[in-house]
Amino acid sequence: MVYLILSVLSSTLIFVVFKLFDVFKIQTLYAIITNYVVACTVGFFLYDGPVGISDLTNKSWFIGPIVLGVLFIVIFNLMAKTAQVSGVSVASVATKMSLAIPVVMGVVLYGEHLSWLQIIGILLALVAVYLASIKEKSIRINRKALILPLLVFLGSGVIDTSIQYFEEVHLTDQEIPFFSSMIFASAALTGFIFIGMKAVKTPLKINLKNIVGGIALGVPNYFSIYFLIRALRADILSSAAIFTLNNVAIVMFSTIFGILLFKERLSPKNWGGVALAILSIILVALF
Repeated sequence: MVYLILSVLSSTLIFVVFKLFDVFKIQTLYAIITNYVVACTVGFFLYDGPVGISDLTNKSWFIGPIVLGVLFIVIFNLMAKTAQVSGVSVASVATKMSLAIPVVMGVVLYGEHLSWLQIIGILLALVAVYLASIKEKSIRINRKALILPLLVFLGSGVIDTSIQYFEEVHLTDQEIPFFSSMIFASAALTGFIFIGMKAVKTPLKINLKNIVGGIALGVPNYFSIYFLIRALRADILSSAAIFTLNNVAIVMFSTIFGILLFKERLSPKNWGGVALAILSIILVALF
């Protein structure tokens, strides 16, 4: 349970740092790529086994971090595009509602058992995420743009399900830091290729603020994945329960930090979402 709490706190800190990006006018894309380099470096420092090309290619999970790293960058850009086309609320809801995918996969693929109270808690969690994420009066989606939030929903769910699969089938305790590092290394490499292509038209400018922002983001970003995998390996709760608690608690704490640190105002629907989040956590964790 400690690992799950640390994962939630790390992920919540990511949202706080993102908010600070806006306050200090940090360019998100460049800070994101820096963050992946930092996250990869942190993982290598924590890994005490041999590190080399042959060591990596001999791992049964070798291809996993490569694919996941590319997905990290792609889904990030899809989230940004969704926010621009359909609104921030749509992007947020599409991302967080994806918790349904690893929950269902945990039951279908790994035969995990959920009590009726836990199932009710998971359904309440989906409603809580929706209500807590709404920052506009209403969510309106252009039918032609529906493909964007759908891709964000599926992509986010695939990332969580893939992490769950590799933890379940391939990883040892010692390999967790190395595996996490390789995800971020792949994401960083993909990002460098992206900005390299972009630099053909627009010359790159190194900005110290972007680098500092990337460092501030990279450390909690690494530990959000690291502690999530540790929580999945602890076998205290089913993966379905862990993903539900993780996502709902992140939404709840991000909302609370938004109020305390950035004086954000919540609508009655937002408060209802927070209340349902607390109730769903109780049902999923205790029953």
